[in-house]
Amino acid sequence: MWRRRSMLAVLVAAAGAIYGVPLAGAAVLRVGTWNGIRGPYKTIEAAVNAARPGDWVLVGPGDYKERGYPGEAEPAGVLITTPNLHLRGMDRNAVVVDGTRPGAPRCSAQPADQGPLDRDGVEVFKTNTTWIENLTVCNFLDGTSEGEQVWWNGGDGSGHIGLSGFWGNYLTASSSYSSSVAGALGPCCGVNYPAGDYGIFSSNATHGAFTHSYASNMADAAFYIGACQQVCDQVMQDDQGENSALCLSSTNAGGYLLVENSECDNNKTGLVSNSQNNDDWPSPQIGLCPSGQTGALGTQSCTVLMNNSVHDNNNPNVPGNGSGLSGGAPTGTGMILAGSTYVTLSGNTVTHNGAWGELIADLPDQEAPADNNPNPCQGGTFVPAPGGETCYFNAYGNVSENNRFSGNGFFGNPSNGDIGLSTMEHSPGNCFSNDSVPDGTDPSDLETNPSYQPSGGMCTSANSGDQGVLAAQVLCDSQLVGPCPGLPGASYPRPDMQFSLPPVPSNLPTMPDPCAGVPRNPWCPR
Repeated sequence: MWRRRSMLAVLVAAAGAIYGVPLAGAAVLRVGTWNGIRGPYKTIEAAVNAARPGDWVLVGPGDYKERGYPGEAEPAGVLITTPNLHLRGMDRNAVVVDGTRPGAPRCSAQPADQGPLDRDGVEVFKTNTTWIENLTVCNFLDGTSEGEQVWWNGGDGSGHIGLSGFWGNYLTASSSYSSSVAGALGPCCGVNYPAGDYGIFSSNATHGAFTHSYASNMADAAFYIGACQQVCDQVMQDDQGENSALCLSSTNAGGYLLVENSECDNNKTGLVSNSQNNDDWPSPQIGLCPSGQTGALGTQSCTVLMNNSVHDNNNPNVPGNGSGLSGGAPTGTGMILAGSTYVTLSGNTVTHNGAWGELIADLPDQEAPADNNPNPCQGGTFVPAPGGETCYFNAYGNVSENNRFSGNGFFGNPSNGDIGLSTMEHSPGNCFSNDSVPDGTDPSDLETNPSYQPSGGMCTSANSGDQGVLAAQVLCDSQLVGPCPGLPGASYPRPDMQFSLPPVPSNLPTMPDPCAGVPRNPWCPR
């Protein structure tokens, strides 16, 4: 447990040092009105631009149509480039950074109300030690790029860590709109872009946490943590992701990464860890601890997904279904490790996912590497193919233990059930221990065969999975290679041409005391 306590202690101590003892000379810049007292700033971006390191920006209730312009180097409604900055709303549900046009209703779902495309909502760019708290961001849409609602960006595509220290607390990130017409602002809603791409997002960043936050209605992932191979040092706690292609996407992420006590429901697919040969390099995903350290369970696996509730991820009617690798994730799957290594899945409750409660599989990735990555297949096996080159990532070293499965696999296709393992022979392979699997596994002896049993919490023996029936079912569900019609024994839900998205929530728990830790000011006089 040493490493977990160490990481959390670092995060808490760093936050406490700022909250408990405000920096000498720190200013509080106030936007809008709170308790009848008007602040000097009308827009959040104006206050952020005026802030100095260590300052606080407090935001009163309002629907803030922050602009940002497509084509700028970082086209964000609110762009933060000042280190050690606190941005905090006074009411999570009433302070809204809104991507729709001025004059439009808050977070409107009407096509004509959408603002300029290809912008992000609130973005921290290559800037250390920042807080974004207690507010809502909605309807920043991806037409051909961008579309992140809240983003800590340490240098997207650079292959390097460019941001250290971040906290996202009591955040809501959502979008009421996705198009039913490909590439245009058609009637709402459908699987196509324009749509919100990511909800709460960190890339090329280290030493951070997402807590008490919610994200939904995203075409890629509600939450994303990536491009931080073996140096993530990040925590997700008490978060919820809904109605998205993926609840969590963690790509080429590893080292210390703890996802616990969070909920994934009504997505196409739930929690996902994967390797990818793309701009979130370096690949692959590696969950091993750095030398001399241990993870949350006291083993050499530092990437741990534990004590989460993963249920009812059977929803094909989400933005982005069918777009790219994320949109091709298999519908009805609770947890996926795709080409991932040394991840531990422990103590999760996984229920009512129609295809598989848990799926561990090799990943043949057909993406092209980033232009600035000299390696055509970093961390995988390069496979020339007639239809295009493939970078093959083996999934190995992963451990599934003490998870509680029930009601999974009800789509009823061959291999559907609680756990599926579709991997080539590898040493080490993947291991399973003390999982409750009433709806079966494929292979059927995952929980009993000695070759699948971990030793000291790690997988050390060679084994393989089902590369026949199970692999074919996964391809049919995902349709990554080509269309798969609803044939007998291969029936999976497909999206409607047009559907409704749940509205952006306006009733989630707000910070108990938005003045906690803030230097004295007219809004927080004590």
